[in-house]
Amino acid sequence: MIKTDVKEGIEMKKLIVLGAGESGIGTAILGKKEGFEVFVSDRGTIKPKYRNVLDQFEISWEEGSHDEGRILQADLVMKSPGIPDSAALVRQLVDQGIPVISEIEFAARYTRGVLIGITGSNGKTTTTTLTHHLLHKGGLNVGMAGNIGKSFAGMVAEDDKEFFVLEISSFQLDGIREFRPHIAVITNITPDHLDRYNYEFEQYTASKFRIAMNQTEEDYLIYDADDEVISDWLEKHPVRSVLLPFSLEKEVSQGAWINNDKIVINIDNEQSIMSTDTLVLEGKHNVKNTMAASLVAHLVKVRKQTIRESFENFQGVEHRLEKVLKIQNVQYINDSKATNVNAVHYALDSMSAPTVWIVGGQDKGNDYSVLMPLVREKVKAIVCLGVDNSKIIDAFGRVVDVMVETQSMEEAVKIAYKIAEKGDNVLLSPACASFDLFENYEDRGNQFKEAVKHL
Repeated sequence: MIKTDVKEGIEMKKLIVLGAGESGIGTAILGKKEGFEVFVSDRGTIKPKYRNVLDQFEISWEEGSHDEGRILQADLVMKSPGIPDSAALVRQLVDQGIPVISEIEFAARYTRGVLIGITGSNGKTTTTTLTHHLLHKGGLNVGMAGNIGKSFAGMVAEDDKEFFVLEISSFQLDGIREFRPHIAVITNITPDHLDRYNYEFEQYTASKFRIAMNQTEEDYLIYDADDEVISDWLEKHPVRSVLLPFSLEKEVSQGAWINNDKIVINIDNEQSIMSTDTLVLEGKHNVKNTMAASLVAHLVKVRKQTIRESFENFQGVEHRLEKVLKIQNVQYINDSKATNVNAVHYALDSMSAPTVWIVGGQDKGNDYSVLMPLVREKVKAIVCLGVDNSKIIDAFGRVVDVMVETQSMEEAVKIAYKIAEKGDNVLLSPACASFDLFENYEDRGNQFKEAVKHL
């Protein structure tokens, strides 16, 4: 439906923004700039800082409920990623033929920048941050947005860049229609968020591959060739983009692989070789993240020497295997971003000392059995941190000698401090969402760091 704004004498399309978080506010600002009549609706409470921004831009908003009559008259709806497609209001909108899209889709329509989209079950934040670091050090005019930091839409509205490195979740990909990254990266695919996909792994996998659905022969898909889920999907569902695999296990004709502890990059018969000894980031998974970021940097013509130097001074990602403090020769490690089993697998695999493992939260349909060999080998005690710890207790109660339930981060850290001995690690790697006891994984990680500092 079109509304004529009498004062301005122009026709304005109605944009409804559902959810007033970072992505919602950014979309509202960009929508206003692009001439939409914007209305923001949040069923919860809008944070004061976001209310102030909406008032500053003279954007109408509501909180505490949805005005369905007004919302159902929209021409276009941007749904925040936290709102499931199964929500009654979303189903009503779809039934009425009103397009419901994600912020990523909306913002991509108004940028002139080259888009680099990065998704995956794990490693996407590190790969996104690392890729942005390489491009920035290479002198490119580059922004980093999406599921990390500032909203993509907000950045496009305020300061459009020549390149955007976007971390993109499956929820955001569910809301794309025409979004087409010139370079797409899939770091890996393991079971996660299955509660949003009817507990069907294939649905979740299909969601991840939406990142490549609009790509053409002029675009690139970078992916982990060691990941059987990705390789099997590509065999059955070919994409049009140029494939650039990376692997720790085999040599590939085009892409990246390991040869005698060196990363070999080969694109269009142009080779680059880099030693893994100089990498600041530890662990096999970070070698893969490095390969993916290197391939992107080579595609956009960052100098080889710049790439090598940039890896040596990269500081890593907060809340991802972040070393906090060493107290009485016990290392405390914040891995709050590990919200699924596969991420915890990486974390435990990288532990080289007996580990007190703090785990738990809002379960997302986790299968803990895949962690059993690592728990037997590495974990001396488990500190449960969640409202309901029954699945964790059932899985590991007979495997470790010490298992304690706690209800706050302060309590969990104090218990871990009492259990740990010289030379041990205390690892927060929850394998679960944070929403039962914390605002988000950042809040959980920050509380962990504060609790450790107060020991």
